[in-house]
Amino acid sequence: MTYTPHGKHLIGGDWIGSDDTFASQPLTGDAHTFSDGGAAEVDRAARAAEEAFITYGWTSRADRAAFLEAIAAEIDARGDDITRLGSAETGLPEARLQGERGRTVGQLRLFADHIRKGDYLDRRHDPALPDRAPAPRPDLKMVQRPIGPVAVFGASNFPLAFSTAGGDTASALAAGCPVVVKGHPAHPATGEIVADAIAAAIARTGMPAGVFSMIQGVSHALGGALVRHPLIRAVGFTGSLGAGRALFDLCAARPEPIPFFGELGSINPVFLMPAALSARGADLGAAWAASLTMGVGQFCTNPGIVVAPAGPALDDFVSGTTAALSEAGEAAMLTDGIAEAYRKGAAKVGTAKGMQALVTATGDRRNAGPAVYRVDALDWLANETLAEEVFGPLGMIVVASDMDEMRDVARQLHGQLTCTLHLDDADIDAAGTLVPILERKAGRILVNGFPTGVEVADAMVHGGPYPASTNFGATSVGTLAIRRFLRPVCYQNMPDALLPQDLRGA
Repeated sequence: MTYTPHGKHLIGGDWIGSDDTFASQPLTGDAHTFSDGGAAEVDRAARAAEEAFITYGWTSRADRAAFLEAIAAEIDARGDDITRLGSAETGLPEARLQGERGRTVGQLRLFADHIRKGDYLDRRHDPALPDRAPAPRPDLKMVQRPIGPVAVFGASNFPLAFSTAGGDTASALAAGCPVVVKGHPAHPATGEIVADAIAAAIARTGMPAGVFSMIQGVSHALGGALVRHPLIRAVGFTGSLGAGRALFDLCAARPEPIPFFGELGSINPVFLMPAALSARGADLGAAWAASLTMGVGQFCTNPGIVVAPAGPALDDFVSGTTAALSEAGEAAMLTDGIAEAYRKGAAKVGTAKGMQALVTATGDRRNAGPAVYRVDALDWLANETLAEEVFGPLGMIVVASDMDEMRDVARQLHGQLTCTLHLDDADIDAAGTLVPILERKAGRILVNGFPTGVEVADAMVHGGPYPASTNFGATSVGTLAIRRFLRPVCYQNMPDALLPQDLRGA
């Protein structure tokens, strides 16, 4: 049976409407009306989450793993409807959404396997030393414990993998924390059907109803009410620098500040080393163009700038890039607003001193085409705004006269999610002078590839120094993401019966 959105919030196990509403703005198909939540809905959801935490925070790892797997199964059971609704709302191709659903359920199942093993708990035990002189030592046991209800903001560019049941929600639930999601208004129907899947998994596994809530809405006031609620203990966010910084500041200004795990922006620089550029410049240009335009450039790991040495080999790279982009054409972006912001950003870059347009952005309303510019490294270094992200398929080739200028560009970079090196064996020594700089700039450094495509795995780091993220010691992708929503607790001379299950018998 085809799923038809009903437009209500899911709060504490109940579907609840609001007096205020908003209409979705799908690229194709019919619009739907959704409840527009506010402080009252936030308070109800936060209280339900706190009540659920009393139980859920003490569930066994096996039970939480079964819950995560049930969510994955329920999402898969709604797969066709999720693809239909998601494609209509976002304009993303069906194959992309099917792949993103696979990533979403895959990380739920990966987290289930990870918490069953228990290694993430970092359990430690210092046995009592009653006869130690000059003073005895008490029995000390330590374990990572869940922090409490977590607020999650759905992302515009990943309606599944970074939204309702995405990485932040999955890692918080794996840790033992209830979740309150603010659905993203760019894809409310997709968020609703995924929330429906989670509700079914709650009923199927007997979890407390308040362990998950989702509130729909379009206002900034809703997000502010969520991060300021005193029962919310942490926030997960993927979005723009401006919105993320505003929420971060609200978290810090609370009477009791809470951590804000925000992924905000990155230009993900690519450094082309001389031998690699000489050996395969045209091919590298075509590959960069493909990565730059993937998903109309709407990836947080979109490689926005290339830093390369001047010379004939760079001409081959430029030719490869422009030839590939001549076939790219226009495509629909996620919203009219995102497309308009992209075109304004491209126009601003195009008027900067020393900027040469190689490919000019086109499109109107929701459609956009790629833009690529070339600029000398000295002009780039003199204009700090050129290091800011333009969300979309915009690329910049920064031309350096020598390795010293390439290192100067690296030093001036803000925090990044990724930095990339393309190199051959002859480039190893020169690249070795860049790596110590890039290591301080990014959470992931990759060689001879492009950063679009983030593997969900134990070793992945998807984060970096500000403004890539607000907490560079964390990651929003991979099993290490669970640690964001845990805190170490030490139990001194605690009777076994009063310890968390994961410490009993230690």
